[in-house]
Amino acid sequence: MKLTLGFSPCPNDTFIFDALVNKKIDTGDLEFDVVLDDVQTLNEWALEGRLDISKISFGALTGILSGYILLNAGGALGKGAGPLLITNYDLKNTETVDDMLVAVPGKNTTAHILFSMAFPRVKQKKFMVFSDIEDAILNGEVDAGVIIHENRFTYEQKGLKKIMDLGEFWEQQTGFPIPLGGIVMRRSFDEPLRRHVDELIKQSLSYAYNKYPQISDYVREHAQEMEETVMRQHIDLYVNNYSLELGNDGRAAIQKFLSVLETSTGKQVQTHDIFSYAN
Repeated sequence: MKLTLGFSPCPNDTFIFDALVNKKIDTGDLEFDVVLDDVQTLNEWALEGRLDISKISFGALTGILSGYILLNAGGALGKGAGPLLITNYDLKNTETVDDMLVAVPGKNTTAHILFSMAFPRVKQKKFMVFSDIEDAILNGEVDAGVIIHENRFTYEQKGLKKIMDLGEFWEQQTGFPIPLGGIVMRRSFDEPLRRHVDELIKQSLSYAYNKYPQISDYVREHAQEMEETVMRQHIDLYVNNYSLELGNDGRAAIQKFLSVLETSTGKQVQTHDIFSYAN
């Protein structure tokens, strides 16, 4: 049986899925047709129902629940791992952000939801691929930007300055780990198959951990020109126990995130029948 599988080329995702998609573990009669793209593209494809299994931002989850259900393994949650709001200016206070043009990595991303939660009055937003945001700030295309992934480790080297750690803001407001992204699978597949895929993702991640801190060629290939130390920082920050299993804390954090989303948008959010199974 062949399943389509989408995830990002970022080191945390390629680290998790390397053994699975490159047959370093036994996947039995399952094969995976892999698509690598940025998470906002994957969000949009999930809204269209294009893939069998996909990484998505939790900000996009409510729009796809009719067709997809959340798996327990492969996701990104944690503390100290949230997006940062940065600029090229020396700001005296955060109130000036309200009048800025701010680059955001996709309308449906968790980064956008957290930014809107912290700065609800900002009206001027430019949605961009996350990897273009630093340069857009440096070139003066935007006044500030929300950065994610490896840009957390490189922005200071380019002379850019942090306005706010949006993940820290979330943690202070809620006390929960930050739900960044998860793995969803079509609801049309039965539970035994979903459990099997979950188990394979866990095995794939365990394989990678057993080799770590060695970085595989697959991770290097898709990290482009990223330094190996940055790859490890990326993996250390975004891959953790929640990636193996959401657990009760992870599920509670996602429920809290959806309730905050409901409050901020004024739209009713489905908060039941989200998870494939409890354990």
